[in-house]
Amino acid sequence: MSHFEKVSFERWKADCGVKGLPDSELRSWFDAIKPPHQATAGSAGCDFCMPFNLAFEPGSKMKIATGYRWVTAPEERDRVLLIVPRSSLGFKYGLRLPNTVGVIDADYCDADNEGHILVCFENPSDQRVNLKAGTPFVQGIIVKYEIPEGAGSDDIRTGGFGSTD
Repeated sequence: MSHFEKVSFERWKADCGVKGLPDSELRSWFDAIKPPHQATAGSAGCDFCMPFNLAFEPGSKMKIATGYRWVTAPEERDRVLLIVPRSSLGFKYGLRLPNTVGVIDADYCDADNEGHILVCFENPSDQRVNLKAGTPFVQGIIVKYEIPEGAGSDDIRTGGFGSTD
């Protein structure tokens, strides 16, 4: 069965974009990142939580390093993890993903970047939105799919985010 797994501190530190803080402070942020989880027993997705406090300025885009990867076994490679904004953040504040839906392929866990799930979030509004550490901001929904006959590939993934284009 697939599962979420924390990436290494070194990977998260390289991806988080926070500069100038001592490793001890970054490590405390990293250690406090909550694993993706369902909000209720009937929730279709698992919530990813903010790894640190963020003042999201109007008109800005931010890359958020979740600290987690989605791991699938070879027999589960007919699934995809879709990343979508939490509807409350879109409805209340207009926050959105610039690519509309994030697609995390089953073999992304094999990538050179440890399969670290990065989310680009944008604030198209004219108001500042403050997101606190631990606040759910996107959700991941696992969906089973099939590839039409003759459309498959035998190529192996090596690169990380955006590497297959």
